[in-house]
Amino acid sequence: MMTCTIQIASRAVLFYGPGWQRQELSTTRKAGVKGLVDAGITRVPRIFHDLRDDSDNTLPVADAGKFRIPVIDLEDVHKGPPERKEIVDRVRNASETWGFFAVVNHGIPADVLGEMKDGVRGFFEQDAELKKQHFSRDYTRKFGYNSNFDLFCAPSANWRDTFSCVMAPGSPRPEELPAAFR
Repeated sequence: MMTCTIQIASRAVLFYGPGWQRQELSTTRKAGVKGLVDAGITRVPRIFHDLRDDSDNTLPVADAGKFRIPVIDLEDVHKGPPERKEIVDRVRNASETWGFFAVVNHGIPADVLGEMKDGVRGFFEQDAELKKQHFSRDYTRKFGYNSNFDLFCAPSANWRDTFSCVMAPGSPRPEELPAAFR
């Protein structure tokens, strides 16, 4: 049986997981999935294989052209309370029903979005030793980088590396962020 405990507030909580590979990916290397690729692996490690038999749990597949990601239009968000409430309701519905959505008319200039993408790419492409400085499973930190937030409680690891940045309340100070994001 696998156990997973997420760190809450300032209490230190230990993670327990099956197998040395998860611990190795989590603590020793701290280079994540990209670090495995950069190291030259030629086969996907076993911890990334989902060996569960889901043959009885077939996921529904959307018919071609019928799947639409919810789009939230923020153009009228400042018009008045009724318009704002309608937008909030759409966000709530999309979040509860789909778990994600696209946003249009948000007012963020395209060049700023491009710089954000460049920063993300720059962070993940930088030298592993620089990334390791930010590796953490302490979810109380303003900025954190790790591989598989649920590494010790999921049946298999995901082939991904993740960073998170808490912007509110209280944004991180520039020195708390990797250089690629400043």
